[in-house]
Amino acid sequence: MEHSQATNGSTHSRRVLVTGGGGFLGKAIVQKLIERGDRVTSFSRSSYTDLEGMHVAQICGDLNDRKTVSDACRHKDLVFHVAAKAGVWGPFQEYYQTNVIGTQNIIAACQEHNVSYLVHTSSPSVIYNGTGSMQGVNASAPYPSTFQTAYQQTKARAEQMVVAAAGGSLKTIILRPHLIWGPGDNHLIPRILARAKKIMIVGDGKNLADTIYIENAADAHLQAGDALQIKHDLSGNIYFISQGEPVYLWEMINNILKAGNKPPVTKSISRQTAFVIGALLEFIYKVLRLKTEPKMTRFLAHELSAAQWFDISAAKRDFGFNPKISTKEGLKKLKEWLEENPYEAD
Repeated sequence: MEHSQATNGSTHSRRVLVTGGGGFLGKAIVQKLIERGDRVTSFSRSSYTDLEGMHVAQICGDLNDRKTVSDACRHKDLVFHVAAKAGVWGPFQEYYQTNVIGTQNIIAACQEHNVSYLVHTSSPSVIYNGTGSMQGVNASAPYPSTFQTAYQQTKARAEQMVVAAAGGSLKTIILRPHLIWGPGDNHLIPRILARAKKIMIVGDGKNLADTIYIENAADAHLQAGDALQIKHDLSGNIYFISQGEPVYLWEMINNILKAGNKPPVTKSISRQTAFVIGALLEFIYKVLRLKTEPKMTRFLAHELSAAQWFDISAAKRDFGFNPKISTKEGLKKLKEWLEENPYEAD
């Protein structure tokens, strides 16, 4: 067995599975695990050359394939379940298969093969009821009675299953990062840059929001996994993680546009108008059974205009989370990365 000095002081090289290891957050977690000497396997739907270069073992498969998931979890000490189907649009069943059945399969495989620890990546959107703002919210906030999107509903169900699984030999922790960004982002930043000339401020532009820089998000996952091995009483807990300093959402969007050499957003639309447009587009897309995502939805109208920032004191207290990269420093790194990897519009 290989041995190396890990950041938590242990000299034991752990066997770790990362689902979605080729994705934005998954790859950042994989990199940090490799750097400290853990033996890492990635589980994704396809193979990634970046991971090959890091000498990461790769298993290709679907989360709703129970046997493949079971095989992936065999002989593992720790699992980071990062993979999920994200988005605000699409058939419920697709979200259900990946986010609910997939998580169910991960839990079952961990229990079958005596995996000791599971860190599950979730989202603050699971507690958003679609009205008003979330300011300084902590993990005691309840799930809403109804959900606006299949993503919210299925991720909430996945959380409940992970919490329920925490009572036995499997120890679990759930993390809720909000708006992960940084170099290598293949989701949020490309969408902002692609729509640079079409974006309009929704509401008064003064809504505060939490974000988290990619490296800080990855650090939080490793710290949570390490703490779980020492403090078993953390099992079943849910934590918000962020930069710890809410920013004006639209100022942040303009800073991202600036980093990509795009003009700032100046035009605006009222929240009510955006909501009506979103409802209308949802109706049209459903009637015509369009598979592409509408440019606006009711959920998106709220997301872009409401305050959304969270209490991360529990993460600081329980596993020492402290964002190392400031938002200012992160934006500088993002600008440097975009200069070397310019975004090309389709």
